[in-house]
Amino acid sequence: MVDAMVSVVLEQLISTAIEEAKERVRLVKGVGTEVKLLQDNFEAIQAVLVDADRRQMAEEPVRLWLEKLKYASYDMEDVLDEWNTARLKLQIEGVDMNALAPRKRVCSFFPASSCFGSKKVFLRHDIAQEIKEINKNLDAIHRQKDMFNFSVIRSTERSERMHSTALIDVSDVCGRVGEKSTLKSKLLGEGSEQQNAVQTISLVGMGGIGKTTLAQFVYNDNDVINHFGKRIWVCVSDPFDEYRIAKAIIEALEGSATNLVELNALLLRINESIAREKFLLVLDDVWTEDYNKWESFRRCLINGQRGSKILVTTRKEIVAGTMDSTDVISIKELSERECWSLFERIAFSNRPRSECEQLEEIGRKIVSKCKGLPLAVKTIGSLLRFKRSLRVWQSILDSQMWQLEEFERGLLAPLLLSYNDLPPTIKRCFLYCAIFPKDYRMDKDELIKLWLAQGYIRPKENKELEMIGQEYFDYLATRSFFQEFETDDYDGLVGSCKMHDIVHDFAQYLTKNECFSTEANGREEPLSLINTPKEKLRHSMLMLGYEASFPDSLLNAKKLRSFLIHNSPYDVFSPVLPRLFDQLTCLRTLKIVARDRRWSSGMIREIPKEIEKLIHLRFLQLRHLMIDELPETCCELFNLQTLEIRQHGYYMISLPHGFGKLENLRHLSEFVVGITGSRNDSRSQGCKLEVLGQLRHLRGSLRIRGLGNVKDVDEAKSAELENKMNLRHLGLWFDKEEREEMNEENGAKDEATIEALRPPPNVESLEISLYKGKTLFPIWIVSSCKLKKLRLIICPLVKLPPLGKLTFLEILTIGSLSRVKKVNDEFLGVESRDHLHGIGTSSSVIAFPKLKQLEFSYLEEWEEWDFGQEDNITIMPQLKALKITSCGKLKSVPDQLLRSTTLEELWIGWCPILEERFKKDTGEDWSNISHIPNIRFKWDYVQGGPRWFSNG
Repeated sequence: MVDAMVSVVLEQLISTAIEEAKERVRLVKGVGTEVKLLQDNFEAIQAVLVDADRRQMAEEPVRLWLEKLKYASYDMEDVLDEWNTARLKLQIEGVDMNALAPRKRVCSFFPASSCFGSKKVFLRHDIAQEIKEINKNLDAIHRQKDMFNFSVIRSTERSERMHSTALIDVSDVCGRVGEKSTLKSKLLGEGSEQQNAVQTISLVGMGGIGKTTLAQFVYNDNDVINHFGKRIWVCVSDPFDEYRIAKAIIEALEGSATNLVELNALLLRINESIAREKFLLVLDDVWTEDYNKWESFRRCLINGQRGSKILVTTRKEIVAGTMDSTDVISIKELSERECWSLFERIAFSNRPRSECEQLEEIGRKIVSKCKGLPLAVKTIGSLLRFKRSLRVWQSILDSQMWQLEEFERGLLAPLLLSYNDLPPTIKRCFLYCAIFPKDYRMDKDELIKLWLAQGYIRPKENKELEMIGQEYFDYLATRSFFQEFETDDYDGLVGSCKMHDIVHDFAQYLTKNECFSTEANGREEPLSLINTPKEKLRHSMLMLGYEASFPDSLLNAKKLRSFLIHNSPYDVFSPVLPRLFDQLTCLRTLKIVARDRRWSSGMIREIPKEIEKLIHLRFLQLRHLMIDELPETCCELFNLQTLEIRQHGYYMISLPHGFGKLENLRHLSEFVVGITGSRNDSRSQGCKLEVLGQLRHLRGSLRIRGLGNVKDVDEAKSAELENKMNLRHLGLWFDKEEREEMNEENGAKDEATIEALRPPPNVESLEISLYKGKTLFPIWIVSSCKLKKLRLIICPLVKLPPLGKLTFLEILTIGSLSRVKKVNDEFLGVESRDHLHGIGTSSSVIAFPKLKQLEFSYLEEWEEWDFGQEDNITIMPQLKALKITSCGKLKSVPDQLLRSTTLEELWIGWCPILEERFKKDTGEDWSNISHIPNIRFKWDYVQGGPRWFSNG
């Protein structure tokens, strides 16, 4: 990782010096010589880093030398970032550079003295002095390198292009036929009358042996699914946190989290929920040997029906005894044949037969070094999958890494070989994942944003930074550093993943004292935190229990760059924020996820103005708070790339006036159009829509609220949405701060506004809400050639727009259109009743050609739905799911839809007329829908089960 840091620092050092030289008046004087010395030292050190990196595992002095270099590089990055931020501030605020002439210090953002006369720009550091001190430290590190006689080896990074190969699914169990059969039969067996109603089975084996994979296999087996009424999976890990485990069990049983605070209340809820149920509870990765911790759970679980099972996976046989196991299955190493089968499937994927034959002999020798561990085989196979040369395979076989045994037996070498093969920039991305606790599900898009905030993703080849981040993610995934991928049901793309426990241990092993996650549950500080040297801590994740206090010692980690805080109690965290902003001024990432205890009196309602001190901040995410507005000082965070504020059912009133200064924003969850008037108008609040035009780098998802406050068409055009070509998901909310009567003037204004907004043609999903126009079909919507999802809610439309013209639409949701009484063929977009705009001919017309999912809800006046009997119109030929809820007056559904052979799921709820007509077996129209595999009335399936719509 250090080589990547040095490369980045060198790049920043050179570019900063070049930019400084271009200025007529320099921000920092007298450092030209120092900068040159820094550059020379870094370049000399960089030349030996490949050799040093290879030797650090076996030579402790080398590891300590690299650690010194790493922290010196961190310090240099901070100084350069402050220097560049000062320049950025000047560029954005348009300060006269001549005002800087007498000064030698960089102007920054902290309360001190004014640098620009009457203009308040605050001083923090003397950059020149900082650079000299770092140079002195680096010079000593440079001299120390000569003690080690490093070889100068050119880095292998690498013109090697990123591979875009699809992921291989290696989650299924390779071999283990006997273990699978034995485990499955024990789970499905009822047990004797003498045995407890609820039996415990333990899988015992060393790390990486495949215990969790085997447990997942039986957990998802169809026979097992049908045998148990309830199935619960909980990752326990270390420590054994009774409160967290109890909450996880309840969430799995009931489908939602609970607000219960006391452990006894949680256990009682579990006892009630599993009463007379036959359940399967999997407790994965159990470490505790304390019987008392398990006893309280055992007592609350004995209420289950006979035949219920608890399946435990653990590395320690003594744990199986602690858990009162009735059966213990020891998981042994894979056989040589099974190992080779797994390796061959991965390493030889898409490889010519002749090449496979040439590499087989060496491959078998490499597999034999994996000692029967599936994780080791998978890791080394994923590495060799991309190595074509016989010489490279031989070098892997001959590597001295196989002799290292400081880690879990037999796993260090494969992991190190795979890790060392990573490009330096991707090494940093992998190691960053050590900030998360074990079994944490990492959201892919958020992970890429976190990498971006730390500067791990560097521009190249005119590619979007997020696309480079996606390549890095794929690179790690294809080399088995990630697993348990979850894909989006809609587009099939990977949305999240986990790390294997051993891979996570490996990442933490390499980032000891630098990345740290902990959970606090009481007033006492966690012992693991007490023992962590705060001066070395750079990335931390803190999870707070209900009764926890904020561990103040974390505020002593002055160099902290990432702080992720989950489940924060409002009353605990609110007073901490000003101190956090004052102390942790090196933060690049701050995420606060408050406990979702809605409408609590202790809600965090405002962000302290001291947030301006976080000048390095690039990622700010706040969730489950009740913030009305951001302080004006937020506009001093010139480096901010991601600002996400997500609050359940609570929305910000306005954004600060200077919001347009955040020109580096790439990801913004919500933009609020304020009430604007003359300069002295007391009602003026927030910023105009035209400020959105200044945020030129926005991409991904964006919701624009307050569009009812837009004054005229010119203001709507000034947002320049059509130029934001990387926006994919857009929400347009026409709410207004001041309530007003619905009239023709307001409706016409909304119609003009939506026409003038003109989103980019690449938008894939669009939401329109609180729109007051009479008609809704702007010209630009037809040219939205990638629009796949559309949601219309809370609009006073009398009739539905001709949405059948949207030829790429796949998901359509319509809700709370309270004035619609009839839906007819106008909805299909048929013109002159004989052709569809842009599609087909008079003899072949297709309406909604790609629509797969259609939902209607809360159309309370809707009575008729009739498309007529035109034979030359094909309607929704790909429709798979139809949902109609809370449409109490609707009398019928068109036969063209119900008789469709493509329809897989029908959900009708709170529609009494329809429910009576479609009643199973006895309803007059049951025969029209009985062929549909999955049918649901209200919450209950009368046929099949959930396919497209979640069961909740």
